[in-house]
Amino acid sequence: MASWFNAMAKSIGPKLVIVLGLGGAAWGAMHVLDRPAAAEAEPIAAQAASPAAEAAVPTPAAQPVERRSDQPMEIDPRALTVKRVLAIDGPFRHGDYVWDEKGAPATGPVIITIDLKAETLSVFRDGYEIGAAVILYGATDKPSPLGAFPITQKDADHVSNLYDAPMPYAQRLTSDGVFIHGSDVEYGRGTHGCIGVPTEFAKKLFGVTKIGDVAVITNGKMLNVGKAKVGA
Repeated sequence: MASWFNAMAKSIGPKLVIVLGLGGAAWGAMHVLDRPAAAEAEPIAAQAASPAAEAAVPTPAAQPVERRSDQPMEIDPRALTVKRVLAIDGPFRHGDYVWDEKGAPATGPVIITIDLKAETLSVFRDGYEIGAAVILYGATDKPSPLGAFPITQKDADHVSNLYDAPMPYAQRLTSDGVFIHGSDVEYGRGTHGCIGVPTEFAKKLFGVTKIGDVAVITNGKMLNVGKAKVGA
């Protein structure tokens, strides 16, 4: 994982963009101003006569392993391919967000990217950015962690066990209490390590993610996957 964060990108504004391709890749903070068909059912008698059909039991999705803030996961660079970013006109201020699923696939893998230096979160579905927001994060006694972390818990009405504070639309990233959750995103405020986003944005984000989806947190550094093998 440490090899990912091997070069500092020059920050030119508060908008995270990942750019990946076959020839090379760069990860940094930028400001973007323009920005299976169903099978035919078998007859009931045939189903009853088939031992395989009788034995078929749906297998639940595996629960991702919980990780501490100092235990980020490895991630397949192919998951980070970006096909489109949203157009954002004008400066992105605290409390601002955009959400636009138009033109994006209705299904596909979801990945969240968070750039602490740019103070921005973006969500991509099948490589298409569908939402972005200015964030709050932990920067002093309990900084937000860096690395990739799977969502291991979702709770729309979560309340912090430590601070007795509401954390609407909370999505747990680490076993030691780092979540993405709704917050009053105002300039000068911070968190105890969590990623705070505007509550309405948090609700939308909550609606498109599932357990196991990954959030990748960086601090304005670059990700070099130029030698990664990308499948056709």
